[in-house]
Amino acid sequence: VQLQACGGGLVQAGGSLRLSCAASGSIYSINVMGWYRQGPGKQRELVARITSGGSTNYADSAKDRFTISRDNAKNMVYLLMNSLKPKETAVYYCNAGVLTTDKRYLEVWGQGTLVTVSS
Repeated sequence: VQLQACGGGLVQAGGSLRLSCAASGSIYSINVMGWYRQGPGKQRELVARITSGGSTNYADSAKDRFTISRDNAKNMVYLLMNSLKPKETAVYYCNAGVLTTDKRYLEVWGQGTLVTVSS
């Protein structure tokens, strides 16, 4: 099972970006999908996550500006980020809890996509 993230890039402060992440492989079902980020010299932190039923939770810093969504049929998760701040410059990683077709449960990480917010 693999996660492939894309959509990062350079954006000015106050701008927006939409990240996408696609899961592929021997997937039976996906429970929680989420986005994490790791800034320079910082620990990886949760940004937002969403269950297969659509329940969401956000880091306090992301509430009201970021929106996580998913397409269960396509095994994809998205993160729309508005009003971005320079301190949110980080590598953004997608994450998923996957039940494989041979009934193994895996926690899978994507390769990360760099978001740079300029001041």
